[in-house]
Amino acid sequence: MRKPIFSLTLLLCLFMGVEAIAQLTVDVDLRARFEYRHGFNNLFPDDADPAAFVQQRSRLNIGYQAERYKLFVSAQDVSTWGDTRQILPVDGNDSFMLFQAWAEVFMDEAWALKAGRQVISYDNQRIFGGLDWAMQGRFHDAALIKYKKDGFITDLGFAFNQPKPSVEGNVYPIQGFFSYKAMQYAYLKKNWEKSAASFLFLNSGFQDFIDGDIDRPDGVFYRQTTGTYFEFPIDQFNFWGSAYYQFGKADGDTDLSAYQLALEASIKPGKTVYALGFEMLSGTDQAGDDKNKSFFPLYGTNHKFNGFMDYFYVGNHANNVGLNDIYAKVKVATGEKSSLLLMGHYFAANADLLNNADKYLGTEIDLAFTQKITKGVKVDVGYSHMFAGESMSLIKGGRPHDNTNNWAWVQLVVNPNIFTWDPNKNN
Repeated sequence: MRKPIFSLTLLLCLFMGVEAIAQLTVDVDLRARFEYRHGFNNLFPDDADPAAFVQQRSRLNIGYQAERYKLFVSAQDVSTWGDTRQILPVDGNDSFMLFQAWAEVFMDEAWALKAGRQVISYDNQRIFGGLDWAMQGRFHDAALIKYKKDGFITDLGFAFNQPKPSVEGNVYPIQGFFSYKAMQYAYLKKNWEKSAASFLFLNSGFQDFIDGDIDRPDGVFYRQTTGTYFEFPIDQFNFWGSAYYQFGKADGDTDLSAYQLALEASIKPGKTVYALGFEMLSGTDQAGDDKNKSFFPLYGTNHKFNGFMDYFYVGNHANNVGLNDIYAKVKVATGEKSSLLLMGHYFAANADLLNNADKYLGTEIDLAFTQKITKGVKVDVGYSHMFAGESMSLIKGGRPHDNTNNWAWVQLVVNPNIFTWDPNKNN
């Protein structure tokens, strides 16, 4: 723990002595969240006790900008209160990590090259997102070629992952939907005065293995995701929507053909926002199919979507029956510095369940209250309740659907800017 902190301090001191046109910022992101879980992420089983814990993120961000380049370094410690024994001379869980470390070089007024460990986030974060709700966040080790001019943006991204340097071979043994071996994408976006539209083509390559044995590699299979996102106003209403299609291979042997469709309309009379929307993510029949038809949103901030209790697509529900989600939400300003969000979801399977079971999966109610204390300090409080239908048991390992399933949390967020050095303003 001491070495990373010393390195960051040394880096900060070095930045202080650079060219006079540079800018330097230092930010802290400290958040502690208590959670009570009684059916979070999965149906609550019989004869079990609920979980309760406090998790904390301690993140330090250092940003530096000169005339022709930017640098950004972010280090963090993610821990659970009590996971390290008192007076232990070292952190017993090795929870300190480098979250971001990237450089962006400006070739001219329009073109730039960005490389390093970085957050990649676009649009409403459905396919690419920073996953800020999770204490650890989400990052990519990647290189981007960037173009931006006259409201038009183009990003070309490239990544190639290995577990360590090697003298022979390039097998990538880390498996899972988020652990790609290679990635390339093109993202294009056009902004107008009050509206925007974007297009994404993403190619993700995953290491294939014979019978899942990581000692027996069998090449790489690729999954492609392409589609569009848009947002625009009509009179007092604001609309956003997306449509994506996935194809290629779901694994080394199975073809993939899947889709996602979403549309939301909102209106804000006064200080209250009302919204109504739906999302369809295609799925594969439980009885099986000759193709995998299950859409998976890959590298997005999936906690934002389909209910805060994370029953769908948050490390789960892959290669499953998909989801139809109809939802409504109301966000009310309860004061100058506070707001209350109320959201309801109606969940149904997109594909057929076994024995032609009812596709209704359940209804979820989410409440979230935010109170700003001062600049850079706020308190969030939330409660969610899942009213599961009988068919939820069919996709959740046969667990009983009629137990109480709820989740409550309280979070303190302190993320001030603690230092800004701009010689142009200071002079």
